[in-house]
Amino acid sequence: MRKIISFMHMSLDGFVAGPNGEMNWIKVDEEIFSHVGKRISKGDMALYGRVTYQMMESYWPTAGDKPAATKHDIEHSKWYKEVEKVVLSKTMNDTGLTNTRIISDNLADRINEIKYSNTGNGEDILLFGSPTATHALMQQNLIDGYWLFVNPIILGQGIPLFVDIKEKIKLNLLSTRQFACGVTELNYTVER
Repeated sequence: MRKIISFMHMSLDGFVAGPNGEMNWIKVDEEIFSHVGKRISKGDMALYGRVTYQMMESYWPTAGDKPAATKHDIEHSKWYKEVEKVVLSKTMNDTGLTNTRIISDNLADRINEIKYSNTGNGEDILLFGSPTATHALMQQNLIDGYWLFVNPIILGQGIPLFVDIKEKIKLNLLSTRQFACGVTELNYTVER
């Protein structure tokens, strides 16, 4: 079974974006890009909510082609173009989308079909950002792990990572890492 891992930057007080979706407080540098790039380069499927997908789609397909593209831009753009994308959306359809499928209903059944399918290389399916999609999957106990990058900031308000949790979610810590920019990686698996 493939696992759904929520990949998220968050503030020390648990917010994944500011009150209006701002993410300008997130610290990323070459050390983080390199670390994250090694893990995601093994994956063959990415999961997004509609808003995050549209943001990614507006940038990554051509990011590596720009004259000032960084090594990260080139590598991630190549990966993004090749990876199969799954988008949770009630308003989009997959007509005309490249290497992308939409899940708009029967969330648990459709996600479990993906998790238990024999296609792909069996690596984790990373859920990138997408707080609304993360909340929907959390409510149905479909997330198998959390790969969190805690930024050294307290926002005080914004979009929280954890909302409307009905029962405890027990986690096992797999690894931690401190980056020079002050970000701390926390990698958890959900106890089943």
